Amino acid sequence: MFALEVRDHMMIAHSLPRPVFGPAQGLHGATFIVDVAFFRPELDADNLVVDIGLASVALKKILSPLTYQNLDSVPELAGKITTTEFLARYIFDQMCAAVQAGDLGPHAGGLTKIRVSLEESHIARAWYEGALA
Repeated sequence: MFALEVRDHMMIAHSLPRPVFGPAQGLHGATFIVDVAFFRPELDADNLVVDIGLASVALKKILSPLTYQNLDSVPELAGKITTTEFLARYIFDQMCAAVQAGDLGPHAGGLTKIRVSLEESHIARAWYEGALA
């Protein structure tokens, strides 16, 4: 299996309003390093997994509406508990939509799987991985 991974980051604010989250129930900030890995069993005719430039642009476009925002106020996330795990799935879904819309170009045609990883500190991260629908 071949893979290519791109990285960006986002700074957000949010609250996690359930007792299980202890002090994180209140409004707080977080900086996430976001990695997106693209997988395919064989390289394409140009020996690529996916166009790294287009993948980077797509990731930046997905993160842009969230960066420097209070996620509690983002209409698309209204009523959601925006844990790291939830955000990994959200970004995964957005990236799958970008691939299907052609935003990653023709080299994305052979992709079979995507993994989105969010690192929230030097000791904790979460990811979501799934087949490209």
